[in-house]
Amino acid sequence: MSDHPDGASEISASNSSRSLAELPELTAIRFGLDLVSAARRNILFLRTVSDSLWLHHTPIVVEAIRRYHDVWMPLISDLTAPDFPLPMILPPFDVEWVWFCHTLNPVSYREYCVRRFSKVIGRAVILDEENREYAVMRCKEIWSAEFPSESFENEASSDSEEEDPVGAIVDEEGGDLLKEVMEKRKWLCSVFEEPYRCEVVYLIAARQRYKAFLYLAHKRLVALQSGSCLVPASDILLMWLTHQSYPTVYVGDMKALGLDVDLEKVAMVSQTVKEKEFEEIRKLWDTEFNQPYEKAGGEITSLSLEGATSAISPVYWVESDTDVNTKYRSMLPRFLLEACVFVKLNSRIKALQKDINRDFIRLRTIRCHSELKLDKSISSFPYDSWKKAWHLYCEFGTKGVIIEYRRQGGSCLKGSTLQDTVSFSWNDLLRADSLTSEKKISQHVNIVASITPPVQAPYLLKCVPDRVTDDSGAMISDVILKMNSYHPQEGRWLSRTVLDHAGRVCFVIRIRVGGGFWRRGGETPLAVKWEERIIEIREGSWSYVAGSIGRAPGMFCAQVTLPKILGVFIMASSKALGHI
Repeated sequence: MSDHPDGASEISASNSSRSLAELPELTAIRFGLDLVSAARRNILFLRTVSDSLWLHHTPIVVEAIRRYHDVWMPLISDLTAPDFPLPMILPPFDVEWVWFCHTLNPVSYREYCVRRFSKVIGRAVILDEENREYAVMRCKEIWSAEFPSESFENEASSDSEEEDPVGAIVDEEGGDLLKEVMEKRKWLCSVFEEPYRCEVVYLIAARQRYKAFLYLAHKRLVALQSGSCLVPASDILLMWLTHQSYPTVYVGDMKALGLDVDLEKVAMVSQTVKEKEFEEIRKLWDTEFNQPYEKAGGEITSLSLEGATSAISPVYWVESDTDVNTKYRSMLPRFLLEACVFVKLNSRIKALQKDINRDFIRLRTIRCHSELKLDKSISSFPYDSWKKAWHLYCEFGTKGVIIEYRRQGGSCLKGSTLQDTVSFSWNDLLRADSLTSEKKISQHVNIVASITPPVQAPYLLKCVPDRVTDDSGAMISDVILKMNSYHPQEGRWLSRTVLDHAGRVCFVIRIRVGGGFWRRGGETPLAVKWEERIIEIREGSWSYVAGSIGRAPGMFCAQVTLPKILGVFIMASSKALGHI
């Protein structure tokens, strides 16, 4: 990397229309580890920490810090020799969590290692799950041999909460580390929880943007205003923290890039920043790369902004290791993605068009939701800087978005005329560099769209009333009666049809409410006893025999009586009350 005396970047001067992947200044940056695989491993690790409730208790963390200081660090230091590969072992999970948090403060960690062991101790890159299990078992053998009086498992009790947890740690350094661990758990376990962050295509894009961030840090840190700092977006932050978590690799890479290892002017984890600092990094990024700094899945987390509160995501990003659709084939899976659209006006539009107050852009979807029309006035966008126009959560089945440039007036006073249009398909964006694409509309309006990889989302099901059926599952009807040679239909079942988000029938739910027969004479059904009421769920769609008249599917998913349901409910309620 080389500095330019005029403060302008070669990138912004000659390569403004090219993607980040095409910039030679960025492709020349190399890392000492596979950041994509390492970031994915770290996300899974953070999710395990979040799910390990026992690790959230202060006495457990205090004991983990003691084990980290007194056992693990002396042990790994003795096994680490200069000019030799790092030992392929991993500590117990609680100690690994403390170690991980400590490495995310490079200055503190480096000073600690040099002061105690006269060297910086690195972490071995172990990404495969089977290799990790072997590394932990190997560590347990060495741990037991070197420290026979120390249990490999954390034996502290979570019930004995300390009144002064920091006082339980004799040195000030341990107290500082306890504070870091507790703060990082609350922050890190929530900021990367969306399932799309584990997708390889997302991580590759994040690595590319991390390279651009390091390049920008190298070029622009000196130009920052006093007291300001660069604020990493969430995708860049993920890569930066992953890089820092391997201390020796991080130090070597930073020195090779000509960067200060400390990067004091980059916002640290959970550090509160001001809105003006975000505006500064946004302008610097725009100047260097002619792109919006934020993107879908690469936002400035609200937890970092001064005065901001944690917002609840409008989308329930739940994920499971098993897909119920492999069992219930009748349900159509849903895939969701996050999309952002940014707009920037060219300054020449002022001279070419005197009045833009009548002009606006409209967003529509390529497929489905034909009535969706989201309008933004052209006059609301600034010149020569990017502004987020839309932030959406979309079904992958919508195929993409269409941006229309329209002008008010035309054939009717309240109408508008189409001037120009561009489209962004989800498939094209998935193949684009950094999952981002730029297009121009009406010559002087630049549009940038970005997405996150689609991930399977929870199923959306709705239940609608249907016709009454008999014991066999056929609808009560003259049609069925005639097909049965006028033999009476026995039993009365209230029926409900379950539809998925695409309107396809998935299940039929029936509840037995009456007995008796039905003929043309219109006999009155007999009510069944409460304990004889049955609820059943059948998979599949109705088998229609004439118009809307049909039979329920024959495949049973479940069948239960109401007393049994009530019994389960009473047992669950009693158990819950017993814990209050």
